[in-house]
Amino acid sequence: MKTLITLLNIILVVSSIQCQNQSKNGNIEKNVNVNTQKTKIEKIELTEQTRGFHTIMTFTPKSKTSSFNGEEKQSPMASSDWERITQQAAAIDLSKISTLEAPTTGRHSDQAMIANLMITSNGTTYTSASFDSGNPPKELKSLYDEFQRKQ
Repeated sequence: MKTLITLLNIILVVSSIQCQNQSKNGNIEKNVNVNTQKTKIEKIELTEQTRGFHTIMTFTPKSKTSSFNGEEKQSPMASSDWERITQQAAAIDLSKISTLEAPTTGRHSDQAMIANLMITSNGTTYTSASFDSGNPPKELKSLYDEFQRKQ
């Protein structure tokens, strides 16, 4: 009789664990879909500056604007380019972008231009911590490289 009760307890515990794991995985998948639907990138801007030089590249769904020391050039943005850029931006945890650590510190002594990325999503602008131009934090590298290809 004791073995029968023990066996039933084991079966109940195992079956309840299985149910909990399935529901947790289902929730994760639902959260990913909800987050993907909620994130709408409206504008992405890269600024790079040092003494005497200041560049700004701004991408929106319709246009690309480049500014070098105040001289501005604007061109239309191809929808395929915008799609690639927004995919890179959507992969970044925007709430943590300001805390990402730069791998180098050349900007502290004018060895490199100071760079910042600003991403506007759902009406909120998220600004990265400063990093050396050409050497962003690893979490921003794909997006930064995409900007460099579009110059």
